[in-house]
Amino acid sequence: MDILVSIIPALFFILFLYFLDSFKLVIKSVLLLAIIWGLCSAVIAYFVNTFMLEHTSIGFNTLSKYLAPAIEEFIKAIFIFLIIYKKRVGFMIDAAIYGFATGAGFALLENILFIRTMGDPNLLIWIIRGFGTAIMHGGCTSLLAIILISGKNRDSSPALAIALAFIITYMIHSAFNHFYIDPILQTIGILLVTPVLFILIFRYTENQLQNWLEIEFASEIELLTMINKGQLMSTRSGEYLASLKSRFSGETILDMYCFLAIYLELSIKAKRNVMLKENGFPVIIEDDIQDKLKELAELRKRIGKVGELTLSPLIRMNYRNLWKLNFLQ
Repeated sequence: MDILVSIIPALFFILFLYFLDSFKLVIKSVLLLAIIWGLCSAVIAYFVNTFMLEHTSIGFNTLSKYLAPAIEEFIKAIFIFLIIYKKRVGFMIDAAIYGFATGAGFALLENILFIRTMGDPNLLIWIIRGFGTAIMHGGCTSLLAIILISGKNRDSSPALAIALAFIITYMIHSAFNHFYIDPILQTIGILLVTPVLFILIFRYTENQLQNWLEIEFASEIELLTMINKGQLMSTRSGEYLASLKSRFSGETILDMYCFLAIYLELSIKAKRNVMLKENGFPVIIEDDIQDKLKELAELRKRIGKVGELTLSPLIRMNYRNLWKLNFLQ
């Protein structure tokens, strides 16, 4: 039963974060995959670390303090890289939850493997591993995910965001393994700081998300209404499109016009679904959504990067805008 003490805290913390997400952005299947990858990454890290101990001159202390943190954080991060690449993450809220779930899955299996090397530790060790080590693993991967998605949404250099995220999480993990502070005090500190930190991050992100919904939603509805009424040319957006006639062919201008109309329609529906989820209602997926997404992708190819950049004063196809379209699926 002692091992449950090392497992339950991280699982409860995942539930705490999940219910803290008032917008319900987290996809349950992705959350489950995050936990599964965490379990798999613990197995991979175990064999890599064991190989390092048995086939190199590196001692256990050096490995645990300096090399293991880098190995473990990198392996855990692979899943975060993948879901960001697949545009399954939009804001710091869902990034934090997926990251913590990955780290928690890692800690869960690591604690079970811990029995094989340490025998049957006393209850105090299980408490430290459950409330300290497990929360640290989840917190580090969560922090990495937050830094990466923040960089994506600000259009920062991917290499810089990855380097910053990895260095920060490595330093935290390595410092934890050095035990500069008494393990019991270290565990208490983690338990006090981590929930407060996540609450602050979630509140900041929810305000950001609310502003994103309110400001963009109203302007997009207004612009789409003018398009549907055939009155776009009487707006500044229409004047801007008309000014492009000297630079692009009539066919390309028409493609841009169609791209703008379909994008606005899909964007409004994506935001509608976010608001429905926030208020506990089922999302609406129209039968023609997939066809329109395919048409939008085809139009995007036809107007090319130049056309996309030309439309950037009206719409920006940045990471978050691509994520919200992916959210419709």
